[in-house]
Amino acid sequence: MSTLTDPPNAGFRLSMLFNDTRYRSLTFQVIAAIVLALCIWYLGNNLIQNLRAAGLNISYSFLGDPAGYDINQRLVEYDSQSSHARAALVGVLNTLLVAFLACVTATVFGVIAGVLRLSNNWLVSKLMAIYVEIFRNIPVLIWIIIIFTIMTAVMPGPRAFRGDNATSSMVLDLFAFTNRGVYIPMPWFESGLFASAFMNWMVVLAGLVASWFVTGRVTTWANHKQEETGERPKTFLIKLAIWFVPFALLMLIMGLSWEVPELKGFNFKGGIKVGGPLIALWFALSIYTGAFIAENVRAGIQAISKGQTEAAAALGLRQGRIMNLVVLPQALRVIIPPLISQYLNITKNSSLAIAVGYADITATLGGITLNQTGRAIECVLLLMLFYLTASLTISMVMNVYNSSVKLKER
Repeated sequence: MSTLTDPPNAGFRLSMLFNDTRYRSLTFQVIAAIVLALCIWYLGNNLIQNLRAAGLNISYSFLGDPAGYDINQRLVEYDSQSSHARAALVGVLNTLLVAFLACVTATVFGVIAGVLRLSNNWLVSKLMAIYVEIFRNIPVLIWIIIIFTIMTAVMPGPRAFRGDNATSSMVLDLFAFTNRGVYIPMPWFESGLFASAFMNWMVVLAGLVASWFVTGRVTTWANHKQEETGERPKTFLIKLAIWFVPFALLMLIMGLSWEVPELKGFNFKGGIKVGGPLIALWFALSIYTGAFIAENVRAGIQAISKGQTEAAAALGLRQGRIMNLVVLPQALRVIIPPLISQYLNITKNSSLAIAVGYADITATLGGITLNQTGRAIECVLLLMLFYLTASLTISMVMNVYNSSVKLKER
């Protein structure tokens, strides 16, 4: 038996898709999805018809053809007879290299500048404010060109290191700073566990990861000990031994040696060359993005209640310890979300490398390969796929970290 408060027992009607709030939002989403799918189908079909009319088709077989051009900065073996796919791989690795280096150094610059901008020292805070306002309001391309021009104009050429009356000399007989780049010693293993240098370095990386996990377990043990007894065990020397002893033994077993760069002929040979374009791009992206990160850090710190710092100071903690143990851990919840966007900007802004001749993925696949093969659509689609994959990967990793540090309500 029904009552006056019971809803009417009516069947489903088509008009409910628009009039009933239970179905309206879903209806609009379905309509929008259908319209979007039709637009994509129309554009794709139009592209295929135009290519067919011009006697063309989408094919990636050109990736197996010889590239026919050299790349100075490379992390893997490559020569002019390698395939376009190999050249694209070199460009991908170069892009990831400069993006990783710039993300690390930009974070360091940003954290330091953001903290110092809140300093009680008037001069320090104003200098940091000037840094932020200058570097973030000038396009990064201009900074790339300025730094590259300064390097090529101010740094000495290799000939300045030659002869008894040389005007320049290597730093500690190990490092050479020239207008062509910086030459540093290269580590290599005399008796590696594998014939491949890559596999030997993977063993070293695995050892470092294992040490990181073990130090994490030591920290967990110290936390439990502190909760049980009220006293925290001293773990600094233990952690130092966990990092240093296995690494030193591994280096001794594998026979770590160093190849020092030497001036031979018209240039330095041996060692690792960090080219001028890489340094200019790396440093420009770091100081430019670091200015934005500094503002994120400042906002995160100011979001923390002053009562937190006052309570920590009342317990006798110094200002440095208060910042490291109280303020920054809480400020991370505010800092990380905009920090993700800055990391994405660094990765995408690295495409400006072509301005100084750095062979990133845009310069190789989207530049020389595209011009040689005429496969513009295929190259652009691959470029879009790479940047999309890199951006989504960075977002995923940083969002996982963001979830681990966010405030968890009980």
